[in-house]
Amino acid sequence: QVHVEESGGGLVQPGGSLRLSCKWSDDSIWLVEWFRQAPGEQRERVGDVGRAGVSSYEDFAKDRFTISWGVTKRAAFLEMRNLTPEDTGVYYCKAVRPGDVPHWGSGTLVTVSS
Repeated sequence: QVHVEESGGGLVQPGGSLRLSCKWSDDSIWLVEWFRQAPGEQRERVGDVGRAGVSSYEDFAKDRFTISWGVTKRAAFLEMRNLTPEDTGVYYCKAVRPGDVPHWGSGTLVTVSS
């Protein structure tokens, strides 16, 4: 069983930045996806990054979010800039390895408020 854990969430003012971390327990993870879920809304995909460091984003995230693969190779990061209250929600990491079901973390809460 692969353990996945997000961290780095918290309260931030509008216009601020946050860097979320996703860490996992297995070296065979080759793709990490970030999702978020606003209160009362469905979970939506933010983007992903592969082991080679290539990332892709949903349209809303292209200008303000950066997803990267960590140097340690058991971590990925979601950097968010110029945050707005609409970015409030629980952010989840999904780690994927070949031939296995995806592994989700329990999420980290981001609250953007003044």
